[in-house]
Amino acid sequence: MSLQEILSPSIKTAIYDLFEVSIEKIEFQATRKDFEGDITVVIFPLLKVIKGNPVEIGTKIGKYLTENLQEVEKFNVVAGFLNIVISDAYFVNFFNEIFPNKTYGFCSGTENDKAVMVEYSSPNTNKPLHLGHVRNNLLGYSVAEIIKASGKKVYKTQIINDRGIHICKSMLAWQKFGQGETPLTSGLKGDHLVGKYYVRFDQEYKSEVSDLISKGFTEEEAKKTAPIILEAQQMLLDWEAAKSEVIQLWKTMNQWVYDGFAQTYESLGVNFDSYYYESNTYLLGKEVVQLGLEKGIFEKDPDGSVWIDLTDDGLDRKIVLRSDGTAVYMTQDIGTAIQRVKDFSDVGGMVYTVGNEQDYHFKVLFLILKKLGFDWAANLFHLSYGMVELPSGKMKSREGTVVDADDLMQEMTITAQSISEELGKLEGYSNEEKAKLYKTIGLGALKYYILKVDPKKSMTFNPEESVDFAGNTGPFIQYTYARIQSILRKANFDFITPTEVQILHEKEKELVKQLALFPEIIQNAAQNHSPALLANYTYDLVKEFNSFYQNVSILGEENQYKKVFRVQLSQKVADTIKLAFGLLGIDVPDRM
Repeated sequence: MSLQEILSPSIKTAIYDLFEVSIEKIEFQATRKDFEGDITVVIFPLLKVIKGNPVEIGTKIGKYLTENLQEVEKFNVVAGFLNIVISDAYFVNFFNEIFPNKTYGFCSGTENDKAVMVEYSSPNTNKPLHLGHVRNNLLGYSVAEIIKASGKKVYKTQIINDRGIHICKSMLAWQKFGQGETPLTSGLKGDHLVGKYYVRFDQEYKSEVSDLISKGFTEEEAKKTAPIILEAQQMLLDWEAAKSEVIQLWKTMNQWVYDGFAQTYESLGVNFDSYYYESNTYLLGKEVVQLGLEKGIFEKDPDGSVWIDLTDDGLDRKIVLRSDGTAVYMTQDIGTAIQRVKDFSDVGGMVYTVGNEQDYHFKVLFLILKKLGFDWAANLFHLSYGMVELPSGKMKSREGTVVDADDLMQEMTITAQSISEELGKLEGYSNEEKAKLYKTIGLGALKYYILKVDPKKSMTFNPEESVDFAGNTGPFIQYTYARIQSILRKANFDFITPTEVQILHEKEKELVKQLALFPEIIQNAAQNHSPALLANYTYDLVKEFNSFYQNVSILGEENQYKKVFRVQLSQKVADTIKLAFGLLGIDVPDRM
């Protein structure tokens, strides 16, 4: 039972006995470092119903607790804050309860809980995954794992954007310039090969536009009439008309990309339970538009186009069907959401991991689904995240200046190798063990550096900074985990049995308090869709452990009870690091 759960009933009773007032909620916060105490009760909210001086009110409640609750040892009041000191016995008993629990912090849901579907990745099949996709995948995967740990069933999904003019650009460029090149003959991953021709199309297009401008065309005219763009537009029409040779080329090149994506996902350590393809879903939603028209939710203009007026909701008027009867992205997303609930009947909410440039789109989508009467629409969330850049600036796919995800992961592994070799602590490792360790450190650095940032914030990714073995980095936390494993290997005595230690060192107590926060952090991270809360909690835990490590003797402690407790405490910290990092998709090495 948490401190809040133990203290709340007694504080409410104290308030009723002392002031004859009933209080529904007690406000707690962590005690500031410069005051003595383990948990603080905020008195100021009580002044709404209890008249008097906050110091006097806090003092009366503090005295009541020390006299009536064995867990409370003493207290002090600073202004409107009641700082409570909890007995060592409470923390020892609490630790003995959580020590054997290998999944401490995780919550089990109930059979009646609705599942959550988390969408992430959702790439285009005309280019490989890049740094922006890496942030998307890491956020989506981690949020899915955290929500699962909070007690809910989770489905991971993505929608692959496998149709449209951008796809035709790669197909046309390969057709014109590829000379039958394949992933097998070129030695390139399929997504890299297709991306190469997307860049080639842009180069040829710019060349043709420049040539037309030199012949007297305006820039706008040149962009519209360049022969290669007209050919790409015709290819799109042929695809929509299901022209056999175009469909065959589309299937072939898309499969190259899917195979390439699968390798990248495996390297990145993310996975999916289901896949949706835009080529299958782009017509979904048209039936719903008709239903919306019948209900008066949508309205048809004289030209036959269908709209929804959201001005009363503070938004705009939004088109959902063109005058020629073709669907827009909004229509497709409406239909896809409905289809997902049909496919997974226990889904009661969805999380869309999409960049913040689509904020408005999702406001409109969620509002339309609510107006259409779907109860699960109240549980839709846009996991909006900021742009990720490099110190050198923005990336552009068409110009081939993006940071490729595969290249980035390889670079991170090489950087980890370079730094690890400089530190010179790999004696006795085989080449295979070294290679595995470099990858673990490199990917851990990449993932942690990205996930420790609030998703809403734009960020600059600095590869060298991320692999630092000191500070708020993945390798620093991994190194602490490996250090603890070394302690456990050297502990040649039984440390499984609950300890009989009675008095705690200040550093031991602080570490137990930090461990006690873990379940709450998981719940907060799930509710806020923020892996950053969990990442930074893990860093705080590691800092607390290192302070403990530097201030007390562990294996050198003469008192056997204390030695056992300190080893157990170290193991529990390691277990928690591993669990937390697992939710972030990060591995931890036993040696480093």
